[in-house]
Amino acid sequence: MASLVVGSRRGAQAFGLGGALASAMRKVVDALPESSRATAAGAVRRLLVDPETDLLARRLVAEDVPAAVLAEIRRAVFAGHKLRIHYAATDQAPRWRTVDPIGLVTVRDQGYLLAMRAGADRTYRLSRVLAAEELAEPAQRPDRVDLDRAWQERSTRFRTGGDQVTVLARVRPERREDLVGTALTVTGEEVEPDGRLRLELAFQDRRHAEWALWQLGVNAEALAPQWLRAALHDRATAFIVHYGVSTRESRRHSRRSEGPAPHCGGRRRPRGGDAPGGR
Repeated sequence: MASLVVGSRRGAQAFGLGGALASAMRKVVDALPESSRATAAGAVRRLLVDPETDLLARRLVAEDVPAAVLAEIRRAVFAGHKLRIHYAATDQAPRWRTVDPIGLVTVRDQGYLLAMRAGADRTYRLSRVLAAEELAEPAQRPDRVDLDRAWQERSTRFRTGGDQVTVLARVRPERREDLVGTALTVTGEEVEPDGRLRLELAFQDRRHAEWALWQLGVNAEALAPQWLRAALHDRATAFIVHYGVSTRESRRHSRRSEGPAPHCGGRRRPRGGDAPGGR
């Protein structure tokens, strides 16, 4: 209920609350007696919609989280109960964790659960929660919380902590957003004579950088540091060996997949069963 007092329709959607419900609940909150409003105000402090600070310096596409999962998380947050979540962290197999929920934050249509686990601060992306279960056991958390301050502190730790690395990369213009969307920040950008973009980006650590560049295949190239180029080379080599494809055959297939070369002086007829366009 109290989540709707914070007022953002977009934020309400991120928490799994529709606009019509938001309007109705605001009327309910306004009609509450003074004694009940204190309880609602306590719940309001467990939600933060669109703070100034974001974990990532970019605008993201809204993520879809199952309504049943969101409902279970909301109940645990408002009731102050422990929560079991089946969470899929980056590059890890999903596993169950029991946490003490602190509050919910939505930034640029991305939802986050702020919690504590074994006494340590934790931040979980709602889109990576595959299942959730509210427990009857009370959560071990402060009675009052300044969620805006807590979010700013965690955002600062995220940006400055870990073993961040700086990468110089070249990327095709049409795939720029795919690369930038995985980085923490972009600290430099220029257009090269051939139209490709040269970017300087920061990643959380080596594994993050390697994963981001690998996703783009030949549409991006790591220029520096050298360890990243070597890591991507080793990945590609292992991939070819795994599928038993020779280097010569791999290059021949790559040329075919790029389509037919430009042909001058009339239409080129497809060879054999090849589809027009070479794809």
